[in-house]
Amino acid sequence: MDLTVKNRNGLPSLVSDLLNPSIFFGKDLSEFEFNPIPSRLGITVPTANIKETTKEYTLELAAPGLERDDFSIEINNNTLTVSAEKEHQNKEEENGYSKKEYSFNSFCRTFSLPENIKEEKIEAKYDKGVLKIHIPKEKETELKPVKKIQVK
Repeated sequence: MDLTVKNRNGLPSLVSDLLNPSIFFGKDLSEFEFNPIPSRLGITVPTANIKETTKEYTLELAAPGLERDDFSIEINNNTLTVSAEKEHQNKEEENGYSKKEYSFNSFCRTFSLPENIKEEKIEAKYDKGVLKIHIPKEKETELKPVKKIQVK
């Protein structure tokens, strides 16, 4: 006998989650959180920090649980695309029964790049759950001070 169980973070749980009345009266509603792609579906988009210095831009993406080979980084027409895919499969057999669990997670983020970058010198490093991309500038640019805009 073969029993296949999908993790709660897979897309097949979408139907059961929408039909579950606790979604309307539970934690999601009471905390007034709105996320068009709920984390319970297993689809998460990593947060990004962008820093600028006189010599470069640094883009950091929080993407724990991945490996270096899971990432794809491309530049096309001043657009930087960072994507990753991770598939996990677990199979156990016991007492004539087999159990299979699998999950598939992926994301894709795009960033518009300024004109003054050196595409050929861009470097990426993944360490301790953070993907760090260094984007050097063609020439050093003076950083302007932060200008505060008053909300009326």
